[in-house]
Amino acid sequence: MMVRLPLHFQVNENEGIYPGLTFDASESGLLIQTLREIPVGIRIDIEVLLPKKLNLANLKAEAEIIWKKARNWKDWKGYQYGLKFVQVSKEDYLKIRQILCNTYCLKE
Repeated sequence: MMVRLPLHFQVNENEGIYPGLTFDASESGLLIQTLREIPVGIRIDIEVLLPKKLNLANLKAEAEIIWKKARNWKDWKGYQYGLKFVQVSKEDYLKIRQILCNTYCLKE
């Protein structure tokens, strides 16, 4: 389901935090885009920045990159990644479900 939200991710503890954007979401993972190139199979820590109107803390999870695709947009080059959730707390899983329901329910 199309969900556009900003996010931050970290490849490992010794590296910086990088920005990205979600494009699609499901209960099992995300489609994101970012400028950072990351190999398939790597696990990353993500933090999806939720809208204030939801009154929820940001969603945090560990995800594995299961595919990647180089993308060229109008004035920049970047990557799209398919992420599969590896570790999500029950609380954050419920946030995912709420986001999906809010997005879907608003379009019905």
